[in-house]
Amino acid sequence: QVQLVESGGGLVQAGGSLRLSCVASGSIFSINWMGWYRQAPGKQRELVAGIDSSGRTNYGDSVKGRFTISRGNAKNTVYVQMNSLKPEDTAVYYCNTNLRTQAMASSIYWGQGTQVTVSS
Repeated sequence: QVQLVESGGGLVQAGGSLRLSCVASGSIFSINWMGWYRQAPGKQRELVAGIDSSGRTNYGDSVKGRFTISRGNAKNTVYVQMNSLKPEDTAVYYCNTNLRTQAMASSIYWGQGTQVTVSS
């Protein structure tokens, strides 16, 4: 079993910053990709940012230049630093990972989500 624990959401004014963290734990052999998606009310879930096992990153178009994703030393933790936040960044942010378990099964896991609200 694998768990993703997210933290760092909250309320911030436009132009402010937040940092989200996600820690993966459990029966993990290797992590292929780990990152964040978000979903605003009435909208589809969209990619925010992700990082693969080689350290390559990818970002959603709407956050490029403002958000930065990074990994912790243990590589089971990812952070997304969100700067210059806008009201349209308001959403529930979900941690996501594509990994191989100790049983060598490739699986995708989602966190419970953390609310980010940006006031104007």
